[in-house]
Amino acid sequence: QLGKVQPYLCLCISPTYELALQTGKVIEQMGKFYPEVKLAYAVRGHKMERGVKIKEQIIIGTPGTVLDWCIKLKLIDPKKIKVFVLDEADVMIATQGHQDQSIRIQRMLPKGCQMLLFSATFEDSVWKFAERVVPDPNIIKLKREEETLDTIKQYYVLCNSKEDKFNALCNIYGAITIAQAMIFCHTRKTANWLAGQLSKEGHQVALLSGEMVVEQRAAVIERFRDGKEKVLITTNVCARGIDVEQVSVVINFDLPLDKDGNPDNETYLHRIGRTGRFGKRGLAVNMVDSQRSMEILKTYERHFSKFICLLSNYIYIKGFM
Repeated sequence: QLGKVQPYLCLCISPTYELALQTGKVIEQMGKFYPEVKLAYAVRGHKMERGVKIKEQIIIGTPGTVLDWCIKLKLIDPKKIKVFVLDEADVMIATQGHQDQSIRIQRMLPKGCQMLLFSATFEDSVWKFAERVVPDPNIIKLKREEETLDTIKQYYVLCNSKEDKFNALCNIYGAITIAQAMIFCHTRKTANWLAGQLSKEGHQVALLSGEMVVEQRAAVIERFRDGKEKVLITTNVCARGIDVEQVSVVINFDLPLDKDGNPDNETYLHRIGRTGRFGKRGLAVNMVDSQRSMEILKTYERHFSKFICLLSNYIYIKGFM
């Protein structure tokens, strides 16, 4: 029972600005029939006066801003938090900066605070760390085969260069009907180049990357969600959690790697999981341009026990879409 005036009973932390907004929008929809429950966004760009205590019952934000609101601005009294949620918990725990900030926040919470950790993927090292943070937890875990998204058909295309990958991308567009597509690149430089090339071909393209200010990022996501652009080109900033029902195709222009240059199975799953959502069928196409990238692709196959087919003739997938 929330009562009438109890402030900030729940604190939810997400790794990105976009995910925090998306979660907040869902809560706002759920809360339409309980107007007494208010929501505050602790995100970059949301200016607050120092010392003015938050009165909302739910706070959603990113770790750096939440920490500032607790310590520097003293807008949040952590001792009043009853429920603490880590969204995309594996990223929050495995990423050094997020981990440090999340631990600092967690240590300020009262002993009786309930902790909830959510993610589609957890590496063993993350499990061990999570069990130290949340002793004796109740665990709800999907089997590996249940997280591989059987509604998604996975293919790869053999290419020789960046330009060859772009030509393959154009050929795929000519072969299938696409509602909306997300294209993932490894670097901002590649994402910028690809956006320019597709725009020259007459495609409605949106570009999203980490160096954009939060207002720009929010506007790009909103336009894509509204269907004003059909193609969203991005780096890993959108690999997790962003739900756009109309996305029918995900293209890995570059295969995902971790910070050490090794195959990143979790990011691969999160990327292709942007399609095939809400029970619909989806298509994932991987661009392979070297022996190394073929080895990376085979790593994904072994990890998820799923065969990824060679897309040698784009006519093969017409019937699928």
